[in-house]
Amino acid sequence: MSVQPDSVQRINTPTRRDVLKAAMGGMIATLWGGSPAYAEEERMTTTTKSYALPSVLTYDDVRAVSPALEHYTKVALLDGLWQRPELSPRDRSIVTVAALIARIQTIEMPYHFALAINNDVKPSELSEIITHLAFYSGWANAMSAVAVAKDIFHQRGIGIDQLPPAKDKLLTLNEEAERQRATQVSANFGATSPGLVQNTTDLLFRDLWLRSALAPRDRSLVTVSALIASGQVAQITYHLGRAMDNGLTQGQASEVLTHIAFYAGWPNAFSALPVVKDVFEKRQKH
Repeated sequence: MSVQPDSVQRINTPTRRDVLKAAMGGMIATLWGGSPAYAEEERMTTTTKSYALPSVLTYDDVRAVSPALEHYTKVALLDGLWQRPELSPRDRSIVTVAALIARIQTIEMPYHFALAINNDVKPSELSEIITHLAFYSGWANAMSAVAVAKDIFHQRGIGIDQLPPAKDKLLTLNEEAERQRATQVSANFGATSPGLVQNTTDLLFRDLWLRSALAPRDRSLVTVSALIASGQVAQITYHLGRAMDNGLTQGQASEVLTHIAFYAGWPNAFSALPVVKDVFEKRQKH
């Protein structure tokens, strides 16, 4: 048996980009059919736009594997969780999108990215959520989200002119608060990883967090949701406090835990529970 030269073999081997494109294209191409698994969520949209919401599963698909899961999807998730008034549909979409990106749950991304736009998350905000989570969940997670979002944007005619620029207008920095944060982090960890400490200041808190494409409250909501969804409990104390300083209420923060339990699992929600409880109690004492 003859073996082709490496150069010829490489020409015929699909690249990672080809594989991702084919997989994501298949997801987007599978639009709502009869008895869609998430059709009931259309009730939650706040827009009259008639865009189809892409899904890869129907109720029949779920029932064929797990009748119990179909039941819980209808009753507990759609008619239960998504109807609770403690978070708006827009906030629930932001929390869900953040959790999916943090966990690289690409099978659910096409539907929930489209639903987020229907629930009044602007395309520019969805774009900025992906950018933000490159830093908080990793570049690979963000690129997996890009592979899905680009097809949603194309389907809806969303052009680059509707997205945040590379150099966004920056919000005003609270110099005193940032000085205190930077001083404390540098004192604790500057000798251990000076590069990480410097990048945290320059890239995150003097750049990313000041980009105006996301309101500070929403940026904090994205961050806290991603941290809980990925089990990063050590970072929750600071970022939940920042989120509440940025306008997230205690009731909303509490409901984030309830919501994320369904999308990231009960263990991740319960692992965050003692930390969230501690933040609530300390803020009530001040």
